[in-house]
Amino acid sequence: MLPRKPYKGLTRKLVIAFDVGTTFSGVSYCILDPGEVPVIRGVSRYPGQEQVGGDSKIPSIIYYDLQGEVRAVGAEALQGHIIEQAEDKGWVKLEWWKLHLRAKHLASSHIREDDIPPLPKGKSAVQVLADFLRYLFQCARTYIQESHLNLWRSIQNSIEFVLTHPNGWEGPQQQQIRRAAELAGLVSSKDEQSHVHLLTEGEASLHFCVTNVIMSDAFSFPITGSDSKAGDRSGVVIVDAGGGTIDLSTYSMKLSPTSFEEIAPAGCCLQGSVFVTRRAHTLLQKKLAGSNYASPEMIAHMTSIFDKTTKLQFRRPDEPSYVKFGTIRDKDMMYNIRSGQLKLAGFDVADLFEPSVKAIITGFEQQRRAASTPVNIVFLVGGFAASDWLFAGLQGYFKPRGISFCRPDGHVNKAVADGAVSFYIDHLVSSRVARATYGIKVYTQYDPQDLEHQARKHTKFIDVAGHQSIPNQFSSILMKGTQVSELREFRKPFQFTQKSRHSTNTVNIMCYKGDLQDPKWLDIEGSSFSTLCTIHPDLSELSRTLSPQKSAIDQSDYYRIDFEVIILFGQTELKAQISWKYKVRTSF
Repeated sequence: MLPRKPYKGLTRKLVIAFDVGTTFSGVSYCILDPGEVPVIRGVSRYPGQEQVGGDSKIPSIIYYDLQGEVRAVGAEALQGHIIEQAEDKGWVKLEWWKLHLRAKHLASSHIREDDIPPLPKGKSAVQVLADFLRYLFQCARTYIQESHLNLWRSIQNSIEFVLTHPNGWEGPQQQQIRRAAELAGLVSSKDEQSHVHLLTEGEASLHFCVTNVIMSDAFSFPITGSDSKAGDRSGVVIVDAGGGTIDLSTYSMKLSPTSFEEIAPAGCCLQGSVFVTRRAHTLLQKKLAGSNYASPEMIAHMTSIFDKTTKLQFRRPDEPSYVKFGTIRDKDMMYNIRSGQLKLAGFDVADLFEPSVKAIITGFEQQRRAASTPVNIVFLVGGFAASDWLFAGLQGYFKPRGISFCRPDGHVNKAVADGAVSFYIDHLVSSRVARATYGIKVYTQYDPQDLEHQARKHTKFIDVAGHQSIPNQFSSILMKGTQVSELREFRKPFQFTQKSRHSTNTVNIMCYKGDLQDPKWLDIEGSSFSTLCTIHPDLSELSRTLSPQKSAIDQSDYYRIDFEVIILFGQTELKAQISWKYKVRTSF
């Protein structure tokens, strides 16, 4: 275990981490007492959980009634009387709803509209997330109250929340999570958002691996080669294989003293375990077409059985797999059904996993190429890591290449939630890598000698200063792949020019996710650009001090404001600001 020092704070505090997954979710927490060594614990009791074996996670399922009210959540939604009530009263069952929040830039051509159950009428994905977070917080509060007598009153107003999300979720999705935290009552206003900390699932998983595996006495993987100098860093890749997404994160590791730096842009793809299940659904439809078992209800039932048993038990493609869906009377030899079970060829089942295995290998190679340190250790965590076939397929790839491959104990239930609490306590990562190129939209004066300007001369316009200008340029401030320490600022000067002294100004921070090293024009790969956030500066005081300037074309007045855009990316969320000079006295 990672040796921790006693908590140095002056007052008691509670840290709660929520791991909201596509298929399963969990909560971990830590009570920070002054002078005491922090201990991370998991919430392991939930209503109705005895039906699913008493685990550290619950299904990410919600039932809504026809009025949009929550009727059952998590393990309760699997109870027989709830399923019966839902059928009788027409309740809407929601699962895999987290995919409605997915980032639009992630490749999703393999996802059909009917792959993800639709949201109830009048409910947004943010509202569903809020309802689920509210339930998780209620469960966590009850568990802590029952496990630590007379504690809650002393910490209920001193809670720090850590919410995790896939690597591929950025500004827009992070804003949605923060909004959901408010709607759920975790914080009561925007002023309390400082108590909400967002973290990628990949970095949370790294913290879990460090605290529970790498720093354990049992860890014996080669950290550096025998000819390496003391203190050399090793490359570590974390593969968090979840229900919806597969996240890949790469770090350089130094154990004495313990330090980690991100060394490649974090990766994310939509090839989690639910897509194996969706491919199984399509396979069953084809296999049983024309049989007495081809109804949508029966296919859905068999798909559910496959998801819960067959998928997890699959180990060998040269042996058949079975979906045990009915009774001894269910028999149709023409369709390989006997004694209530459907026989599937092992190679057909292996094919269902293949896109996910390939996605992980492709993602790993992208990480390895981008990494500044050679990679020699890979950790597989997340719910999908429970699949022995997935583990075996990846081990067959990594082992011949001399890369150590590990699936930690407790991978299904604890990695992200426990790691998120460790992130708050231990703060192991000192720098991160920009996942895209960030900048703003600008225009510049037309240069007839510039070939790029000549190609766009049909877009020329006269700006307020009276100059011929070319629009739709992109001015980068932070380049993709740049390694950024937590306190490092990236800033660049710009100008507002305006006819009115008191104009309303905004700055849109944009990101570029294409393949160009230095993108300069918004009309090239336009779909690769998106707006992350908008800055609304209050320039009212400064505007009063502006002196008019004269337009070059008609001598009319205009005003100019010089400012700088500042981007901070060293922490887990991008932050953007603008700065300007006001009442600055220059001394000589």
